[in-house]
Amino acid sequence: MHRRDVLVAWAFVIGLWCAVIFVALATWDLAPNSTARTLLLIGGAIILIFNTAAILAMLKHYREDRDFMYGLDIKFLDEAKGRR
Repeated sequence: MHRRDVLVAWAFVIGLWCAVIFVALATWDLAPNSTARTLLLIGGAIILIFNTAAILAMLKHYREDRDFMYGLDIKFLDEAKGRR
């Protein structure tokens, strides 16, 4: 379960980076001048950095509390199987 959650989190990070880069390239000609382009690039970079850092922090927290969080999930899944 933990490995799958980590892979999904990394998939979201990669997807975010691809989406922001795609939007930057697709809308490059819409910016009125180089100052606007620079500001948009800085804003996009800030979004990428903060979101990537947040997901890395979340993964670190998952790693620290993995046994507790996933232990509860496994316990409840076992109870649900027992009821069937």
